[in-house]
Amino acid sequence: MKLDAQGLQDLQAWKEAGYDLPEFDRERMIGKTKENPFWVHFGAGNIFKAFLANVVQKLLKEGTLDRGLIAAEGFDYEIVEKMNRPHDDYNILVTLKADGSVEKTVIGSIAESLMLDSENQREFARMKEIFQKDSLQMCTFTITEKGYSLVDGKGSLLPSVEADFKEGPDAPSSYMGKVAALLYARYQAGQKPVAMVSTDNCSHNGDKLYAAVSTFAKKWAENGKVQEGFVQYVDDREKVTFPWTMIDKITPRPDASVEKILLEDGVEGLEPVITSKNTYVAPFVNAEECEYLVVEDAFPNGRPKLEEGGVIFTTRETVDKVEKMKVCTCLNPLHTALAVYGCLLGYHKISDELKDEELVKLVERIGYVEGLPVVVDPGILDPKEFIDTVLHVRVPNPFMPDTPQRIATDTSQKLAIRFGETVKAYQKAPELDVQSLDMIPLVFAGWLRYLMAVDDEGHSFELSPDPLLSTVCPYVKDLALKPGQDVESHVTEVLKMKQIFGVDLYEAGLAGKVCGYLSELTAGTGAVRSTLKKYV
Repeated sequence: MKLDAQGLQDLQAWKEAGYDLPEFDRERMIGKTKENPFWVHFGAGNIFKAFLANVVQKLLKEGTLDRGLIAAEGFDYEIVEKMNRPHDDYNILVTLKADGSVEKTVIGSIAESLMLDSENQREFARMKEIFQKDSLQMCTFTITEKGYSLVDGKGSLLPSVEADFKEGPDAPSSYMGKVAALLYARYQAGQKPVAMVSTDNCSHNGDKLYAAVSTFAKKWAENGKVQEGFVQYVDDREKVTFPWTMIDKITPRPDASVEKILLEDGVEGLEPVITSKNTYVAPFVNAEECEYLVVEDAFPNGRPKLEEGGVIFTTRETVDKVEKMKVCTCLNPLHTALAVYGCLLGYHKISDELKDEELVKLVERIGYVEGLPVVVDPGILDPKEFIDTVLHVRVPNPFMPDTPQRIATDTSQKLAIRFGETVKAYQKAPELDVQSLDMIPLVFAGWLRYLMAVDDEGHSFELSPDPLLSTVCPYVKDLALKPGQDVESHVTEVLKMKQIFGVDLYEAGLAGKVCGYLSELTAGTGAVRSTLKKYV
């Protein structure tokens, strides 16, 4: 059983092995898609293959759609060369359900995969050809938040961006420069309408995409590289839109345990590839069953009926509320709390933490008791039910190979949104008392204890990557696991950092509580466990 067009001619073998197949006329779909493409996706990674490509597959099988997706990879071209094309753009989605069952689907909804490479004339010309088509309705993105950035960590223009500003849209090398060049090709073809839809997991994602494209348009116009009208085109919401979205589906790195299932079924050629850019890519993806995609309904060239595949279309204001609900209250804060304490308590699977009585109580109180009173109810998803699903279906799923170490990445960048917004909401609400918050300060103290890079048994561990480690770790380097030390003198300056916590914890009246917890968490080996037992 080979995962390519020839191997999938033996449908019976795949069906007998329990695979759901793309049972539609794929050759006809590919032909129609190439002639009249309607959807290009940038970033041919796991969440695209596990979510968006699967939505299109369902609609193709039902007959709601007769065309598929075009996948474009603009960062790591080897993904297309070494994975997509050798498998004829097929991949396998393995859905790992909380009840222990596994669902296996061969995804065949990608009609064409391309390299967004301006140095490859054939590939770039094809991309421009697609962007000049009347039929193109939408371009979606999963390129991570940093993919939209035009500057480095110090705020200086990236060299590729600076060069692209000067050289214009003919052969840009930066990601956003290449996207802007394609949009300029669409402008030149008659100012045709299109929706540019970021589905990356970051706040107000459409604004980030707009800011990057708009900056390119203005710089190129200033430098005489494009027609002045291009700037107006990008700004005209009748022509080009940048909708906000909220996406949520856990799709960890393809796991060896999942590969083993497929190999035992008789599937050949599953070897993952690690590219020269260190991207780990396999012909299969593993994902949880839960998924949410909420999209601002702003499509100037129309759109497919993706709501029939479970996508929720709504207003910008509602997307904003859904995002705040998820990020500030109902999911991300719980994840971060589990990540910090999971590392301290020696866990290596996030699902195992939901068997830990103290950790369950910790996240239940953060979500239900401290979060729900200030949650922004979006009206289309029930906040309490969302938390219920997170704590009873999603995180406890033992088949999802996710780790607290992965989730602990960049915690300094997350605390302000995931917890600081709740603190601010308590400060503003006359009926609420910020001093009633107990678990959020316990997470802040837990993070400071985590920065010591010593677990609860006294063993050192490696901190997850975080851009502020070199800033904050020096403050805790002289703390030890012993009772009676003056922890506050070490961490006073950190507790004042609004960029980390969203508030100055002294001004918020929570610094004393954080220091009290930290003093107990550092009292010796086993102190993390005993502190949790005492307070949760």
